[in-house]
Amino acid sequence: MSRKIVIVCVVLLALLAGCVTREVKVGAADNGREITLKQGQTLAVALEANPTTGYNWLLVSEPDITVLSVVGDEFEAPGRDRVGAGGVTTWRFRALAAGETSFQLGYARSWEEGVEPLETFSLRVVVR
Repeated sequence: MSRKIVIVCVVLLALLAGCVTREVKVGAADNGREITLKQGQTLAVALEANPTTGYNWLLVSEPDITVLSVVGDEFEAPGRDRVGAGGVTTWRFRALAAGETSFQLGYARSWEEGVEPLETFSLRVVVR
């Protein structure tokens, strides 16, 4: 009987572990919001972009690196047959430790200095 209980407990723990979302996804509609993460979770910020125009989402204001680390960014095009078409740039951040921080992305050309971004995206992040 005790072996059955152990097996049931292990299965329940595995199911509960699967309920914790490791990646929290946000987009343009979340601009200016506050997001709460748990330590170890990844934040994915997906925004429309078209790097063929020279514009892309750049990190304008970095988060507190003791709370939230920058994992990196990647661009995903809609398909091979649509050369020059826009797609989605996704920035990823990892929640490291409890605390609060914020960051800002700007849709700009990396080589243009002193020019305001066409658009901005910011989040306040609380890690628990």
